[in-house]
Amino acid sequence: MNGTEPQIVVKKLDMGYGSFILMKDLNFSVNRGDIFIIMGGSGCGKSTLMKILIGLKAPIRGKIFYGDINYWDSNPEDQERVKRRFGVLYQRGALWSSMTLAENVALPLEQYTNINRNRIRDMVSLKLALVGLAGFEEFYPSEISGGMQKRAGLARAMALDPDILLFDEPSAGLDPVSARLLDDLILELRASLGTTFVVVTHELASIFAIGNNSVYLDVDSRTMTAGGDPKKLLAESSDPKVRNFLTRGEENARKSAR
Repeated sequence: MNGTEPQIVVKKLDMGYGSFILMKDLNFSVNRGDIFIIMGGSGCGKSTLMKILIGLKAPIRGKIFYGDINYWDSNPEDQERVKRRFGVLYQRGALWSSMTLAENVALPLEQYTNINRNRIRDMVSLKLALVGLAGFEEFYPSEISGGMQKRAGLARAMALDPDILLFDEPSAGLDPVSARLLDDLILELRASLGTTFVVVTHELASIFAIGNNSVYLDVDSRTMTAGGDPKKLLAESSDPKVRNFLTRGEENARKSAR
C-alpha cells in the first residue's frame, strides 16, 4: 500500500532539552501510505520526536518538510494548515471523561469547522462505526474498556479526515487480544482510506504486524542507526543492537547458553 511519494522528510534533525542533545543528525522519509514505526530503547527520544513532528516542541536544529513546507521555518499560518492534516492518538487516549464518546469525537468538528449539528452527528456516528464503536455514542469513557477507549481516541483523531495519523504507544496498557485488534484496525484503515501512520511503539508484535517502514533510535550513539521495513531489518541487519532490540535479546541469550 505504501507509495513512493515522500509525505514527511526529516533532514539533519537534532533534538534535546537545553544544552543536552538527546538525538542528532536524524534523516528519514515517511512515504504516503506508510505505517512508519519510531522504535528504540527506553530514553532514546521516541516521544520527543513525536512532539517535534506534531509541532509541540521545536528541534535544536534541522528541517521537517510536509510536502514543500519546511514546518519549523514557516509562518504560523502555514504551520496551522499543516497541523490540520494531523490526527493524534495519545498514549492514554486523552478522552474528556465528562463527555460522551460522541461529544469527544464531535469536539474537533465543532471547534474547527462550520458544519451544522445534524451533519456533525452523522460524521461522528460514521467515525465511531469505522473503529467498531457503532451504538456507543452516548457512553462515557469510564463505561467502556481500555481497548474501546483507544478506539474512541482514534475516532476523534480521524474526525477532521487527516491524511497523517500519529500514535504514541497505542498498545500501552492493552491486553494482547485488544492490542492485536487495534493493529488490525490500523491495517484496515490504511487499506480503506490510504492514511499515513506514524507510530511510536516498543511492542514487537505490533512492529512486525503493521510496520512497513521505520527508524531505529540508538540511545548510546544518540542518533539513528537503522531504518526501513522492520521485517527486513530483522532478516538482514548486521547491527547487533538493532537485532537485539528486534529479538528482545533472545539471540544474545541463545549465544550465551551455548
